[in-house]
Order: sequence, then C-alpha cells, then structure tokens
Amino acid sequence: MNITDLIGESTEYDKKQALEVRKPKSWCKSVSAFANGIGGYLIFGVADNNDILGLEDAERDAEIISEQIKERLNPIPNFNLKFYKTEDNKKLIILEVYPGEQTPYYYDSDGSLTAFYRVGNQSVPATPAKLIELVLKGSATSYDSLKSKYSFNNMSFTKLKSTYHQKTGNQFDESDFESFGIIDSERNLTNAGALLADESPIKHSRLFCTRWNGLDKAPGIVDALDDKEYSGGLINLLQDGTDFVINNSKKIWKKTSDGRVEMPDYPERAVLEGLVNALIHRNYLEVGSEVHIDMFDDRLEIYSPGGMYDGTKVQERDLLHVPSRRRNPIIADIFNRLKFMDRRGSGFKKILGDYRIHPLYNSSKDPMFNSDNDSFLLVLKNMNYDSSSYKKSGDKKSGDKKSGDKKSGDKKAAIKTTTKTLSQYEKILNYMEKDKEYGIQEFCELLQLKESRTREILKGLLDYENKIEAVGLKKNRKYRLL
Repeated sequence: MNITDLIGESTEYDKKQALEVRKPKSWCKSVSAFANGIGGYLIFGVADNNDILGLEDAERDAEIISEQIKERLNPIPNFNLKFYKTEDNKKLIILEVYPGEQTPYYYDSDGSLTAFYRVGNQSVPATPAKLIELVLKGSATSYDSLKSKYSFNNMSFTKLKSTYHQKTGNQFDESDFESFGIIDSERNLTNAGALLADESPIKHSRLFCTRWNGLDKAPGIVDALDDKEYSGGLINLLQDGTDFVINNSKKIWKKTSDGRVEMPDYPERAVLEGLVNALIHRNYLEVGSEVHIDMFDDRLEIYSPGGMYDGTKVQERDLLHVPSRRRNPIIADIFNRLKFMDRRGSGFKKILGDYRIHPLYNSSKDPMFNSDNDSFLLVLKNMNYDSSSYKKSGDKKSGDKKSGDKKSGDKKAAIKTTTKTLSQYEKILNYMEKDKEYGIQEFCELLQLKESRTREILKGLLDYENKIEAVGLKKNRKYRLL
C-alpha cells in the first residue's frame, strides 16, 4: 500500500495529525460515517497539509483506538489496524473501516447516539431521511417494500395493466399484484403499489418540467416558454416527462441517396433511460422534493433527490462499469418487467451509447453525470445546438444591422429573437448543402409552413443573419448557403 495514495482526504479517506485521546468524537465520527457508507481509511500521523509527521507511540495509540471503537461505536463495525513505516522511520497507523451491514452505526457519547455519514470530505450527522434509509438498509428492507398507509381496495391500476399487456402481450392477473410486490401476503398495499397506482396518493411523487428561454434560468422578458407540473403514478410520470421533452425539442433530418437521416435534439433512448433512472432510483424519503426536467437551448437537465445508493459520487466512477445497486428494488423489478429498463446496471452505458451513434456526435456532446449524497443530476447536450447561431435578444454580432437601421425593421427583429424562428433557421441551415440551390417549395415542405411565412423566414436568413443568398429573379428564385 502506497501511503501517498491514501493521504488525499476525500469521501473514502480521512487523516489526523495525532490521536486525540480526550476528544474521541473528532475521529470516531469518521469511523461511524465510513461504516454507514462504503467504508474508508483513517490515517493517524498525517497533518492537514499532507505532511507526514508520524506518531510518538504508535503501539499505544493503536490500543486506544481499538478500545475506543469498541466502547464508543454501537454496533461495533468491522475494522482493521495496520502500522506503516516511512523511509525515514516515521510510524503511522492506518485504520481501515469496512462498510457495515448493520446500519446505522452510532457514535455513543454518554448515552446520546448520533449516526454520521460522509458529505465530501466531512463526516456529518445523518439527516432524518438519511437515518431512516440507514435503518432500512440495516434491516435488509427497502422503502418500496414497506406497507403503506393506503388501502389497496381504493386504488386502480389500469395504466399498469394496459402497459404490461402492451409491452409483453400478457394479461395482468390478480395474482400478479402480490408477485410484483404491489401488495404483501396480507394484501396490504406497499409503497411500491402506492407509487404505481393511477392516482398515486404519495404527494411528493411529482415531476416538474420547464422549458427555459435561453441558456440559464436568469430572468428576462420571457423566463419560461413552457412549464408543466405532473402528478400520479410512476408510469404516467414517465410518459408525461418524455412527451414534454419531445414537444419541446425538434428532430431535423437530412436527405441521403437512399432515404433520409433523422437527427433529434436528444436521443430518445437516452432521455427515457435518464428519466427512468430519476424516477426509479430517487430517494422517496426526501419529502418535499421532486424530480425536475429543465430544458435550455443547449441542454436538458434531469434532477432527482438522492445520490448514488452506495454513497459514491457518480462523477468519480467508470460509467461503463457501474454495478447495479438499487434503492427501490421492487419498483426497478416492475419497470424491468415492463421493459423500460433492465437489472444489469447498464443505464449509463445506454445513455452514452445512444449519444455516440448520433450522426452529429463529437466528444464535446457527451452526457454529464453528477451526484452528491442528496441529489443526482444528468445533463444531456442538445445535439443540434450551435452556439454561433444563437444569441440573446439585444446582443449584436459584427454583421448585425444597428437598431436604428431602417432596413432592419421592427417585424424582422421580432422574428429574429423568437426561439421558434431560431430553431427554424437552424433546421434550414442543417438541411442545406454547400454549392447546392433550393427552391421555396422545398423549404415549405421542410418547415410544414405556407409559402408566405416560409419567405419571411428565408428573408431573415438573407438580410438579418446573412447566412444564405438568393439566386435569380423572384419568380424562379433559388437559395444557397454562403
């Protein structure tokens, strides 16, 4: 073991300059946090600035560490003490704490019990929601398997039944309610069942969707172009969320010799996988929070409450080799039966793979994953976004006409600054090929607009954007890229 690999304080490592005998909480809280998470190392004899100082009496310190863990931690976690000697004969103690199965592991201070967990490089007291999650984990129970406070007889599951039949070709039988985990052996409705009911009574099972105007949430003349708030069963939320994304994005296409190639803003499978992940793996113990879809000109963000179930940070993992650890295994199993996902932990791989087969893919368009202890964020890039052709109202490029120029006109400026027209501009420019001429009817068909409106848009590209040029007289006019 190379000590330089361990002295970078992070989620899995902590360090202490010396053993604080009179203040055991200063280091015992890290033991509790490691045992409640994915384990970790506590190194004694290393300063905060990573200088290796060593310990004066490492053997005595090791005995105290062992005694304090057995006295102060409840239950006692599995750990291992090792000595480490540097090249200049300085002695360190490496305390390895293993992830526990009997969570929560409490620090006992004169009968007052506190469970800790890691947030970045700190060990902090567990929140009420985190504590419940640790209790469930320690009892080998999941939130979705617990008996709910709602009656099964008052719930309907028509959406679940119809989707199951549509996806599998099989009828949903009465016995499936128990085998799926929607009810328990005594016919009590589980939390999984409450979340899958047509009108889910779990109020914080909601989905907020917003299409923002621009690249951020900064206030402007028009803050949001579209926003919806959905509630109900998880299958409804999944379908409502995917419909919102489809309705607020576009799919351009390009003719080829044997047909056409479609190029959507966002690969559909990537959106589905991202939203399934957010709904299935979110922490439903976080009351007062919900899943969010935020769409901007250049990206789509999906936020869900609750980080990675094993406590790691997704941005520090190899995304192609993340094992499946499920916070809500019953819901995950049902969505697997409905063919919305599989149980092999391949969701990240599918999202990345869908982007990499997109005709406009380059590495700058790779999806981004980020998580902490309480949240998970997926960022999907808009494959058709071109920053050079987008600008906010009032911005000027070198080729723009001044606001006082009579030729520009108020109507033309208004056309230029609407998001819908910007997308139509981009659709035309992506469709056109260099050195090829196009007639007005081709653009009418492309945009599904009348000739008068299509001419207005082309005029904007001609006069205001300076992206295309007109060739020939008005009656037989053609257009080509500059």
